[in-house]
Amino acid sequence: MFRTTIRTLLVVSLGLAMQGTLAQDAKTKAATCGACHGPDGNSVNPEWPSLAGQHPTYVVAQLQAFKSNVRKNPNMNAMAAPLSDQDMSDLAGYFASQTLKIPSVDGDAASAGAKLYRGGNAETGVPACMSCHGPNGAGNVAAGYPAVRGQHAKYSTLQLQAYKSGERATDQKSIMRSIAVRLSAEEIDAVSRFMEGLH
Repeated sequence: MFRTTIRTLLVVSLGLAMQGTLAQDAKTKAATCGACHGPDGNSVNPEWPSLAGQHPTYVVAQLQAFKSNVRKNPNMNAMAAPLSDQDMSDLAGYFASQTLKIPSVDGDAASAGAKLYRGGNAETGVPACMSCHGPNGAGNVAAGYPAVRGQHAKYSTLQLQAYKSGERATDQKSIMRSIAVRLSAEEIDAVSRFMEGLH
């Protein structure tokens, strides 16, 4: 009985030690990413995305797209090139475990975006953004749709413009491209502002 208890304690202690080592290893790997995306995944540059709290599967998918040059960005293509599948998994797990800091946004500026996000635009055939990204912008892990809440409005605007022009093509079944092409510049700006402050 005593030996069994000691053995169990050793196994548990070893497991906890390994978890701590793996977490530290992921944090070390993420240090390079932190130069642009923030040490805790909260980017201070509005043109670079915050990764804190983002679904790991989505982050891995985007890193793979950058590595294979399916998604174009000179900086990210170069950063992703040497990453192994394990590196990508570790980085995604680390940033997913961080807390996203959602900024306060001007209510008036975001009101038009709220209408589009929650109800779409029937006249132009734009569906409600929340039908894929959720009422609070948390995304849909099972479907592979990313969290959009708290993301910099500037970054979201740039991505919607890239989908609209066809420059970005990492969307499943061209869903985002088929939607973005119907959005006006004003709608893109409005919904991006709304999502930045979405909780």
